[in-house]
Amino acid sequence: MQKTINLLREFSIPLISGVVIGLIWANVSPDTYHHINESKWLWGLDFHFLVNDIFMVFFFAMAAIEITKSFLPGGNLNPVRKAINPIMSTFGGVIGPAIVYVTLNYFIGSSDLANGWGIPTATDIALAWLLARFIFGAGHPAVSFLLLLAIADDGIGLLIIAIFYPDLNNPVAPLWLLLLLAGICIAYMLRRFNIRSYWAYLICGGVPAWAGLFKAHMHPALALVFIVPFMPWPVKSTGEIFEEVKDDHSTMASFEHDWKTIVDFGLLFFGISNAGVEFARISTATWLVFCSLLIGKTFGIFILGRIGMAMGFPLPDRMDSRSLFVAANVAALGLTVALFVAGQAFTGDVQGAAKMGALFSAGISMCAITLSRVLKIEKIE
Repeated sequence: MQKTINLLREFSIPLISGVVIGLIWANVSPDTYHHINESKWLWGLDFHFLVNDIFMVFFFAMAAIEITKSFLPGGNLNPVRKAINPIMSTFGGVIGPAIVYVTLNYFIGSSDLANGWGIPTATDIALAWLLARFIFGAGHPAVSFLLLLAIADDGIGLLIIAIFYPDLNNPVAPLWLLLLLAGICIAYMLRRFNIRSYWAYLICGGVPAWAGLFKAHMHPALALVFIVPFMPWPVKSTGEIFEEVKDDHSTMASFEHDWKTIVDFGLLFFGISNAGVEFARISTATWLVFCSLLIGKTFGIFILGRIGMAMGFPLPDRMDSRSLFVAANVAALGLTVALFVAGQAFTGDVQGAAKMGALFSAGISMCAITLSRVLKIEKIE
């Protein structure tokens, strides 16, 4: 039984299944799909909100654990200087797609499509992380590199949405971010007093952080990203990363152990809730979005990563230019985030066509897998 569970998790079967189910369901019976997705379930909250704003809090928490590990002694991003390159690459992953979109739109598009430049700027963290683990293996430094890049990328994406695609009915309310700051301070104090229960961090630190982001009209799913790094972890006196510590019962390890399987299988619902795109008429907007993701993301990240190397900011150990290029291609998966921005940027038929471009970006996964084989990327478990 455990072998079956591990196999399903390794190949991201729950998430892939959810994407397929959502896609088929939305096109076979769109009325029932939208009814279920928008119906009130628990506490008067709809299915989409429960998945994206509550369940995904724990997914991003697992991502935060991976990044925290990477910064610990022996980790792929330790010393901190090694994190500069992925941060630089992040800007390439935002600027590159925007440049490609604007350039292509100048030659083959129209002024009506100009507002879509922000659609390809963000990376789908869930899909990119799981695809990276499949291609590189869970122990490859490219996974940490990509994860830090994707989270920073989405942080910039939130700013782009707030500034260039504001919801006039729910404008950003930055004053509420003081609640986020309060949650961080509480988590810090819990750490100082050596509180070992992860529930204390989730409730006392995570709840105000979530409320602050929610009331500020920013993505509350990122709440625990700011809290998890304060959870106690063990590091051996030899300076080795805590993954190597036997019988690890630290707060962070206990949290990961208790929630990892739940999160991996819960991604089935994430796929169902977010991948339900109805096939629309393919037009210029479709190719603008798709090409900007494929070309702009891949080469934007790769070029900025290489510039970072030339400036003396190295890639993580055991990561070279080949793995950088493949990781950049993986980051071109913009599916769910691009779908959201497309809904903000356009209306009507143009919106549907732009969403098709975001949907097509899922096919970049096959491109990344092929690249990894051609470039002979070593898989490290």
